[in-house]
Amino acid sequence: MAERADERLVRLLGLVTYLQSAGPARVEDLARRFDVTGAQILKDVDQLWVAGTPGYWPQDLIDFDAASMERGVVRLIDGRGITRPLRLGTREAVALVAALRALRETVADEDGREAVLDSVLAKLSTATGEAAAALDVRLSPPGRPDVVHAIRTALSSGRRLHLTYADAADNLSERDVDPIELHTRDASTYLLAWCYRAQARRTFRTDRIVSAHVTDTPTVEHDVPRDVTFRPDDDAPVVTVRLASSARWIAEQVPVDAVRDLPDATFEVDLRVANRVWLLHLLTEQARYVIDARPPDLLTDVARDAQAALDAYAAFDPAPPTLG
Repeated sequence: MAERADERLVRLLGLVTYLQSAGPARVEDLARRFDVTGAQILKDVDQLWVAGTPGYWPQDLIDFDAASMERGVVRLIDGRGITRPLRLGTREAVALVAALRALRETVADEDGREAVLDSVLAKLSTATGEAAAALDVRLSPPGRPDVVHAIRTALSSGRRLHLTYADAADNLSERDVDPIELHTRDASTYLLAWCYRAQARRTFRTDRIVSAHVTDTPTVEHDVPRDVTFRPDDDAPVVTVRLASSARWIAEQVPVDAVRDLPDATFEVDLRVANRVWLLHLLTEQARYVIDARPPDLLTDVARDAQAALDAYAAFDPAPPTLG
């Protein structure tokens, strides 16, 4: 699976911080610690070597010991203050208070997380003063209010949920789930849960949950990853889409297997498709950036669906437009 830019940024920052505190480390040890290959660690070091503070003269850049690198050891010489404690101005502090209050609305009382957030908010609000007192942030996960209330009740009481769920293709299903966490990612909120129908971990968009009922059955502890990033199954079919350079965001926001830059400044992505309806919707929505797709019947289906959408306007316009 191709790596997202934000995932690599977190690792790059963590790499400098770790080396600053732990000292020199062998490439293979860093690879194990950050769960990547040794080749990726070397690429990360190469990127950090040309990063730094404004000015970007040699003395402004993060620096490593080249001789140590030749021996397979990464030794940080100058981190350019990346581990220096951050001092917030009033504007930054108020923005952080707003973000934490929004986060507080989506966190269930699990493992003392509410208490931690309340403690941080209290200290930060006191330090910020009157500016923080003027903030009024209210965030509720997207979806029906009764559904959101049921999810929060189930999470706080440790009870199983019975859901009616509509997937991306509007297919309804009934599921019994053990709720684990609520996550907000991009513009959506997801319920991470153990699904008894699938006998596996599943994520459910809260705005697609039609109904939710809290049962009397206690939840069971499940050892599952807590990351809610969607990853299609390995046996899902692979498609290739060629896109204009201005659609680079698709490679960052959609889970892809590979990204290939082409000589004419376009690029290709390979992605596994668990739901063809979702893919056709994506290609239709971003049609102005789509140059080619394989297998070829993808574009045929996109054109068919787009024409069907235009034909639906016939009830309102006696002469609807047609695709050229």
